[in-house]
Amino acid sequence: MRRVGPESAAVVLEIVREAFGSRPALDPPADALSETEASIATRLALGGGLVARLDGQPVGALLLDAVGDAVYLRRFGVLTAARGHGVARAMVQAATEAAIGRRWLRVVAREELPGTIGFWVHRGFVQTDRRSPYVELVRPVPTFHQVPTAEDMRALGARVAQSLRAGDLVVLTGDLGAGKTTFTQGLGQGLGVEGSVTSPTFVIAREHRSQGDGPELVHVDAYRLGGAAELDDLDLDTTLDAAVTVVEWGEGVAEDLADSRLQIRITRDPTAPVQQESDDGNDPRTVEILRLGPRWAKA
Repeated sequence: MRRVGPESAAVVLEIVREAFGSRPALDPPADALSETEASIATRLALGGGLVARLDGQPVGALLLDAVGDAVYLRRFGVLTAARGHGVARAMVQAATEAAIGRRWLRVVAREELPGTIGFWVHRGFVQTDRRSPYVELVRPVPTFHQVPTAEDMRALGARVAQSLRAGDLVVLTGDLGAGKTTFTQGLGQGLGVEGSVTSPTFVIAREHRSQGDGPELVHVDAYRLGGAAELDDLDLDTTLDAAVTVVEWGEGVAEDLADSRLQIRITRDPTAPVQQESDDGNDPRTVEILRLGPRWAKA
C-alpha cells in the first residue's frame, strides 16, 4: 500500500475506470466514469490517495478527501482480477491510518449496489444519510494512546468506562502480557463494580455486580474457546443488555454478540523485555480504540 499524489493520476484513473466499469450499469452512471487524468490529478493534489499493489502490480486505488473533521474515501476501486485477495480490506485499514487526527471516515455508495453497502457495513460503517440514489455511511477514526505503565493502563480503562453503558460490548485484543486484564481492572474501577478483576482464563467468564446503580461487568476470556460457537454456549445473551461485556482474545470470535462494539487492540514495544501484566514497571504499550456500529456512529 502506498500513499500517492498527482504523479500517479494515470495509474489511479486506469484502476477507477476498470473497477467502476465492471459494475452493473447505473442510471445515472457512476460519477467515477467521467473522471479524467486531469481531474484525478487535481483530486490527488488536494488530498492525496492510496494505491494497493499485489505482486508488484497496481490493483486498487482510492482518493482521500478531507472535509472538516472527516475524510471521505472517494473512487474506491479494486481491479476485477484482484478481488478476493483481501485488497479492499487492506485499503480500508490503510485509509483509516491515513485519517488519524480526523474524527470520521465517510463513504458514499449507490443504493442500487447492496453488496457494496454491505461491504462497508461489515467494516463498521453506519448509514447516516440517504439521498437517492446515494447512501452515506460513516465510521469513527480510531484513537491511539501511549501507555507507559500498568497504572496508566488502569487509568485509561477507568476513563473509557465513563463512556460505557449497559449493553455495550468491548472486544480486547493483545498478546500474552500485553495488558488486557490490567485495562479491564481499570474498566471495573471506573464502572464501580464489586470484586477483584482478575484473568478469567480458567473459569472462562466472571460476573461483577455494580456497587451502585450502574451496569455490572461480565468479563470473558475467549483464549481457550474454539470459536464463536463455544462462545455462544456461554449464553451471554442473557446478560448482554444489563451489563458491560468485555471479551479478552475476542477479535474474530465475539463480534457477532452485538451490532456495535468497542474494539481495543493493545500492542507492546517489540524491543521491550516481556513482563507479566501484574508488573508495574515501565513497559510501554500502544492502545488503539475503535468504535464500531450504530451505538458509536454519532457519539
